[in-house]
Amino acid sequence: MQVSTLAEAQIISEIETADEDTIVLAAPDSVKNPKKAVLLSLFLPGAGQVYNEKVWKLPLLYGGVATAVYFLEFNNRRYQEFLIALEIVREGVEPSPFPNLNEDGIIRNVNYWRRNRDAMYMVFGAIYALGAVDAFVDAHLSSFDISDDLSIKIEPTQQPIMAYSHVVGIAFKIRF
Repeated sequence: MQVSTLAEAQIISEIETADEDTIVLAAPDSVKNPKKAVLLSLFLPGAGQVYNEKVWKLPLLYGGVATAVYFLEFNNRRYQEFLIALEIVREGVEPSPFPNLNEDGIIRNVNYWRRNRDAMYMVFGAIYALGAVDAFVDAHLSSFDISDDLSIKIEPTQQPIMAYSHVVGIAFKIRF
């Protein structure tokens, strides 16, 4: 006795367009544009944080900027004082403004304060860049779903390690 089966595939004569069936999901209002946030923050430090509605970060950012500007000005002032003192000592016309230092000591101080001033330029740039990076990351995380259902579950588990052997242990399952 011979059994045969016959199957036919569904034939579609024309291809339907999906324009009518397409669902477009609009982004919620709370989702921020990271590109806009970083551009605002680069244009004006803190503007990206305001755009992301994280105004509480402004005192931290401007406190860092103000501190960097203060120490930049302080180090530059000391550098200029020792540079003028070095010129006075090399000319030898007037008495040295720092009588306890010889020319080598003044040169060491000129180099020290110049290095500190230049380092503060880098600190200022790092704080400026950190504000832009913070605005960018915060805008990216604005779409992150924060649920109230954060839980951890501890339960026994059995895991295969070879063909016929298993290991018994404890599983920590985090749900978020």
